[in-house]
Amino acid sequence: MLVSGSRLFTGLKRRPARYKASGAAYPTGGNRGGYIAWLPRQYPMTSQQRKVANAAHECGIKPGMSKADLQAKMVDCVGPKMRK
Repeated sequence: MLVSGSRLFTGLKRRPARYKASGAAYPTGGNRGGYIAWLPRQYPMTSQQRKVANAAHECGIKPGMSKADLQAKMVDCVGPKMRK
C-alpha cells in the first residue's frame, strides 16, 4: 500500500506455508509479517540522458508507437539531432 503524498510503502511478506519435512526435527516456513520501506527516489538525469530525452520529445516519440514509426523517427529525426 502506498501512503498518499509520500514515498512510504508497506506490504505483507509473501512466505510459503508452514510445513514439516519427513524426518525433520521441526517445521519450517510460514513466518508471516509485514514490512515498511521507502520507494527509491528519482535520480537526476545525466547530460546525455537529457539530450536523448529532449530529442525524443521534439521528434514525437511516445510509448506504444509501432516499431516501424519508431525506427523511421529514430533515423530521420533523432539521429541528426544527436549529431549536433
